[in-house]
Amino acid sequence: MDVRVDRERCLGAGMCALTAPAVFDQDEDEGLVVLLDPRPPREHRTAAALAAGLCPASAVTVTAAADDDGT
Repeated sequence: MDVRVDRERCLGAGMCALTAPAVFDQDEDEGLVVLLDPRPPREHRTAAALAAGLCPASAVTVTAAADDDGT
């Protein structure tokens, strides 16, 4: 899984950081998304994908990586 964020689209709602705190955070200055782990381990992938779906600005993108084993 590859995770990307677009800070220019981010509204600072914080859904990503609340849903997947091991993958996302918010900066202290503007409250915008900070990507902590662009290739999260298996145990954080479901939360990262959920966070992408919950983002009101669609600032989080999750794609399958070539080496993902599908589990």
